[in-house]
Amino acid sequence: MTSKDAVTAAPPLRNLLAVAVLLSAALIAGCGSLAEASFKSIGIAISGKPDIAPDPDAVAANRFAQIKVNGSDGGAILVLGNIDGKRQAWYSADRSIVFLQDGLVVATHGGRSELRSMSIEGSNPFHDLRKVEAGTTVHRRYDVMPGYHYGMRVTGTLQPLGQETLRILGKSRELLHIQETLDGAGWSTRNHYWVDPDNGFIWKSVQAISADASLEIVQLKPFSADLRNR
Repeated sequence: MTSKDAVTAAPPLRNLLAVAVLLSAALIAGCGSLAEASFKSIGIAISGKPDIAPDPDAVAANRFAQIKVNGSDGGAILVLGNIDGKRQAWYSADRSIVFLQDGLVVATHGGRSELRSMSIEGSNPFHDLRKVEAGTTVHRRYDVMPGYHYGMRVTGTLQPLGQETLRILGKSRELLHIQETLDGAGWSTRNHYWVDPDNGFIWKSVQAISADASLEIVQLKPFSADLRNR
């Protein structure tokens, strides 16, 4: 992959998943939510296109952490709804959810392919990808619907590809590009991660949630206040 604008570089998409975020108290009640019970529309601008170009001013003005997600069903801006330990739940307007942990997609809810669970067995290099060496292997286990594909064991092989310049919300970032080749249980695809060389934070990634579906995730307004100002 060449250096590109991280917000506008997604492949063509078929349908609009969601472009505004609206969470109700019922959605997040009892989950240790970061938002109050009176959680209301946060005012992200609506676009009629399959992909969206977030407005930097609108993102900055909103007090909630935000990510942009592209998948086979379209593009969406999601907000952070709750945190359980290190597991973050990010919600879209249509109540689709992407669960992240250490920057990895560990589950999804909604969409044609639904990742019920992803776990790493053994050593986890994603705690700090800056230290990863070429050929490092990752042992994953996936549960995917539809089709009741449970317990699929997939091996990832990591390969640092050097430093690249990406633009996120108009700001250039020099990031480390790490590629992960997935193989096993009928999988033959690649994940990509763009990592901050100063702290290991994953600003952008492309991650498979099934053998034939992936999500592109861009951090627009990270949860950490320190990262927001970088």
